[in-house]
Amino acid sequence: MPKLSYLGALSRALSDELARDPDVCIFGEDVRVGVANITKGLVDRYGPERIVDMPLSEQAFTSFATGAALVGQRPVIEFQIPSLLFLVFEQIANQAHKFSLMTGGQAKVPVTYLVPGSGSRVGWAGQHSDQPYGLFAHVGLKTVVPSTPSDAYGLLVSAIRDDDPVVVLTPAASSTDREDVDLAALGPLPLGVGNVVRPGSDVTVVAVGHLVPEAVAVADELASDISVEVFDPRTVYPFDWAGLASSVGRTGRLVVIDDTNRFCGFAAEVVSTAAEELTLTAPPRRVTRPDGTVLPFALELDRAAQPQRDQLVAAVRGVCGVARTSG
Repeated sequence: MPKLSYLGALSRALSDELARDPDVCIFGEDVRVGVANITKGLVDRYGPERIVDMPLSEQAFTSFATGAALVGQRPVIEFQIPSLLFLVFEQIANQAHKFSLMTGGQAKVPVTYLVPGSGSRVGWAGQHSDQPYGLFAHVGLKTVVPSTPSDAYGLLVSAIRDDDPVVVLTPAASSTDREDVDLAALGPLPLGVGNVVRPGSDVTVVAVGHLVPEAVAVADELASDISVEVFDPRTVYPFDWAGLASSVGRTGRLVVIDDTNRFCGFAAEVVSTAAEELTLTAPPRRVTRPDGTVLPFALELDRAAQPQRDQLVAAVRGVCGVARTSG
């Protein structure tokens, strides 16, 4: 099978949707030259009317995309840095997100907000290293965080086809990942449906984005002592509560690892809902960034503030009541 890269999957999804639907278009800064390596070459195939370079004003072109969507286009906006979403939170959460609800469904705003490098990148420091998926999930926007190249393809395709605004945050830490895939089998993946990446019977680990392969590695490491099931929600909102309930029904225990801040974070929502609504044989645990984290420039401090594999190992062992083996 051919190998598909993570960024290549995003590029392929964009190209396929541009070819399939003439209403799809792309807005962003330097999208014609493909600075983020996902739109390179698209202007040659689909023309400057559909691959549109925008001025350096995220507020302006995000509002422009809302207007384009209201008159029938399906814009994809590329944001080079996740923190730029803070600049346009009003345009997304208070305008695009609410038009359909406030018009009784008469208006549709099918905009996709794509960040092809969310989270920490080496030396990008505090204003470039956020993972704001919890912020958009909180206000009820469809929010997607793919963990693999094939998921990145399928979820981005579904986001573009959706009649509501969708935020797609693809982790910078996943950008060099590659996967053996049958290209002919690639297709849309439903939003709001999670995936059991690795079955197990002792504990469910919910992992998001680039932390999914980390969770699988921990499951492999602990396999002689603990059977770990790894659950990838794929879509953080709407969250697949039925899928989580099924998994926890098999294991009775829960650990969540996600790369957002601990206080009011995504992991807090998952463990609190599980504690309220599911039957657990032990208190759930979470592995996250610390409260109020702003990632520093210094690489060692940057890495220390992110969820670590040894923290996940300790949390899994703790919730299962299994002591660390010697050696």
